[in-house]
Amino acid sequence: MTKKFRVEITATAEADVTEIWEYIAQDNPVTASAFILRMEEQIDTLEHFPERCARVPESHLLSERYRHLLFGHYRAIFKIAGDRVIVMRVLHGARLLDTKMLEGLAK
Repeated sequence: MTKKFRVEITATAEADVTEIWEYIAQDNPVTASAFILRMEEQIDTLEHFPERCARVPESHLLSERYRHLLFGHYRAIFKIAGDRVIVMRVLHGARLLDTKMLEGLAK
């Protein structure tokens, strides 16, 4: 039997998702809602085999080993902590992650 992880999303990551919806909704709210729903479904798949996702390229700058799940032009940045997968941020793929983006987030 495969190990199942509990997927948790920080308030900051939730705010990121809201911001993405608002940006896409400027052109089409229905498309924005459908996109976010598909993104959330993909994030939920992290409950099984989150290690399948690559480590973030910026990992040499960070003290912890973060991974990312890619979806369209976006990436959900997360860490694995025991039996939990903690989604820290959801950012556009063109944005580089730095320590300031992770300050004050749940450990």
